[in-house]
Amino acid sequence: MPTDPIWSPSPERVAATEIRRFGAFLEPRVGDQFPDGAALGEYAASDPEGFWSALWDHLGIIGDKGQAPFITGADMIGTRFFPDARLNFAENLLRLNPPTDRKQDAIVFWGEDKIRLRWTWAQLERHVSRLQQALADACVGPGDRVAGLLPNRPEAVAAMLATASLGGVWCSASPDFGARAVLDRFGQIEPKVLFATDGYYYAGKRIDITQKLGAIAENLPSVTRTVVIDYLGTAEETAGALANGSTFAAFEALYAAEELAFTRMPFDHPVYVLFSSGTTGAPKCIVHRAGGVLLQHLKEQALHADIKPGSRLFYFTTLGWMMWNWLVSGIAQGATLLLYDGSPFHPGPSVLFDYATAERMTHFGTSAKYIDSLRKEGFRPGATHDLSALSAMMSTGSPLVSESFDYVYRALKEDIHLASISGGTDIVSCFVLGDPTAPVFRGEIQRPGFGLAVDVWTDNGQPAANGEKGELVCTAPFPSMPLGFWGDDGTRYRDAYFARFPGVWCQGDFAERRATGGFVIHGRSDATLNPGGVRIGTAEIYAEVEKFAEVADAVVIGQDIGDDVRVVLFVVMAAGQNLAEALIARIKSAIRTGSSPRHVPALVLAVADIPRTKSGKVTELAVRDVVHGRPVKNTDSLANPAALDCFRDLPELGLA
Repeated sequence: MPTDPIWSPSPERVAATEIRRFGAFLEPRVGDQFPDGAALGEYAASDPEGFWSALWDHLGIIGDKGQAPFITGADMIGTRFFPDARLNFAENLLRLNPPTDRKQDAIVFWGEDKIRLRWTWAQLERHVSRLQQALADACVGPGDRVAGLLPNRPEAVAAMLATASLGGVWCSASPDFGARAVLDRFGQIEPKVLFATDGYYYAGKRIDITQKLGAIAENLPSVTRTVVIDYLGTAEETAGALANGSTFAAFEALYAAEELAFTRMPFDHPVYVLFSSGTTGAPKCIVHRAGGVLLQHLKEQALHADIKPGSRLFYFTTLGWMMWNWLVSGIAQGATLLLYDGSPFHPGPSVLFDYATAERMTHFGTSAKYIDSLRKEGFRPGATHDLSALSAMMSTGSPLVSESFDYVYRALKEDIHLASISGGTDIVSCFVLGDPTAPVFRGEIQRPGFGLAVDVWTDNGQPAANGEKGELVCTAPFPSMPLGFWGDDGTRYRDAYFARFPGVWCQGDFAERRATGGFVIHGRSDATLNPGGVRIGTAEIYAEVEKFAEVADAVVIGQDIGDDVRVVLFVVMAAGQNLAEALIARIKSAIRTGSSPRHVPALVLAVADIPRTKSGKVTELAVRDVVHGRPVKNTDSLANPAALDCFRDLPELGLA
């Protein structure tokens, strides 16, 4: 295992980080020095209340902090942070670090090669003001839900901010979701107002959703207004076909922009409802508290990602993924949001780097799958694009393999902070992520989140040794724990996170802590394999398979055979490639050498497609269910549900 870092920050770069600025703020308070993230992490672990209180003060959170104690409660579920505080989420996003020049960009939008938009800070506030008044007249107030079925456009940001400014609760989905998937989500929480679009573009195709939107609106009786954003040029026609429809322009046109008013609510007041992927049943509606999301996002963006006033922040995401919520919080740092909607490979693999060059992108957020796809294409953006402004790249969605670390530093930029990060919709943030003051090691996530007691436990509930695999856990409370699930008495919430180890949050990730202090995620715990009774992670197999240019995509499952499990690897071949016996032998040899003999699949089979969720994650559990003849409970959550048919009744999987 390599011990040398692939990148280390210069002393000058460390000195200019937000971690160092926060350390200088802490030093007179604590009487100690904090030269880097390691020292700050030790302090946060030793004094959680002092850490979160100082972070509130350093960030300049707008609102009433209340009186100490700032953390109360006897157990994780019952713990409350800042129990007397009052704040407004939108007020902090808009007013915390605004530029003095209100004509600067707040949001830039690219919709593939079709649409370009640019909103200044002044324009963003004017839209929020008008929408705030329109929503108030639609009887939206504290606790009321507003939903967005929207592409990643500026109007979505404004609608969310207007909702939160009133104390309302925002929820969203991507317009490529099927009608049933949308109703399974929005129908549970009964929104008053629905923001939608007339359609969207993807891979050069114009996709009209008027008919789908009509079916959704008809089956959401709680919705009193449906507001249609014009993307295809047909918003008036789409809105006119709805009983309570209006265009976005008409919805806000009756109101002149005024000074924004913000309804301050308790720290634990709901701000978001996010939805689980739902591939194993109806999506869980996860309710998130405003203060916890705000503190956690600002901490991650300032300290872990080193986002500052003037940064230009991009994350490739849709409104169906928690990274959209994370991205939007960047305006609280005074960063410009760079939004994109469409395929990241249309009209070619350079499109996001064209964007990075044109807009002087400083922070590039994406998925591990995207980086691997670029690598397999042989694309070298560092040689063709001006990436001089780019200081950091963040990757999530699945484990980032060592070869992708090599690719980024070889083909993008030598001096860049590459941060693999991992968290979840469950906490709308991260458990483990980057540290701009620390070295980067191939294949590793750098550190736990500051103030989060992250560990890896064995099956018997004991801390795992370095290099030993186990369950990723958090042993102490943290601010962005969800309030619970919508409509739940607390039972489902406890079962989801606290049943595995009573009183300790279990994330459901199969993980490993390294001697460097970093972490490796080996896949979801419920997708781990158990051949011969030995638990192994799927990520280790993917890491080897991804090295083969002949393979475009892959999914691995455990197939039950009597009282044992055999490993089965399914691959989608790259264009013009065939799964010959020689290639199968090479794949098995690479897995045996790079992982272990137990990781070697008993079968390697070619399929035409692999099912993924709307956010691009491989659905191993759905494939396993199909292989075992079990129903997949919620195919509407899949981006390509027809891919499941590739795994039905395969003769090679016969048990004889």
